[in-house]
Amino acid sequence: MPISRRRRGRAATRAARSGNQITTTRRKKTNKFYLAASLLIAVLVIASFAFASFTGGGGGGTADSGNAQQYVEGVGTQVSILAPSHISEGIEATYNSSPPTSGEHWATPANCGFYDGGLPDERVVHNLEHGNIVVNYNLPLESDIGALRDALGNIGMSRIWGVTRAYEGIPTGQISLTAWGVLDTFLGVDEARIARFFETYAGSLGPERFTC
Repeated sequence: MPISRRRRGRAATRAARSGNQITTTRRKKTNKFYLAASLLIAVLVIASFAFASFTGGGGGGTADSGNAQQYVEGVGTQVSILAPSHISEGIEATYNSSPPTSGEHWATPANCGFYDGGLPDERVVHNLEHGNIVVNYNLPLESDIGALRDALGNIGMSRIWGVTRAYEGIPTGQISLTAWGVLDTFLGVDEARIARFFETYAGSLGPERFTC
């Protein structure tokens, strides 16, 4: 029996509706897939930022650090490490080198920067404990001090890992670089030597690691 046009039309309409339903279902599944993937990517990105903030320490900017986890022969001289502990602010500690490279210290470290008025040993030893580098200088001429400022300005890591202070505990004309358990002393401003010390030890020595 021949099928009427009306029946054929109804059948076509049902087929079209069925096709539309299948297409819509597929689109919904695809949209859900992309939504889930987007959420996963967002979670991973947030987690990576959180991890970077956790490992980067207490300072701002980049936390690039040195490449040595222990003393490197030829970069400074190794000094016996004294046990670290906090002492009350204002109490003086006894150290085994001048300038010191480890030992007792005050509870608050110094901020990164250039201190031409000096800083107490007990303050900067806390910085050393945090993996910071302390640049100690006893330079008689303003031109030498200016040259030291310029040299440190060219060493990017000194901005987040370095504390520089005037220090009368070394002979006139000398600079002493200190890291936790390491000391390097020399005459005059030697930018390459200072840069090498930072590249080797900044943020890599000390029981705690925080930018200053």
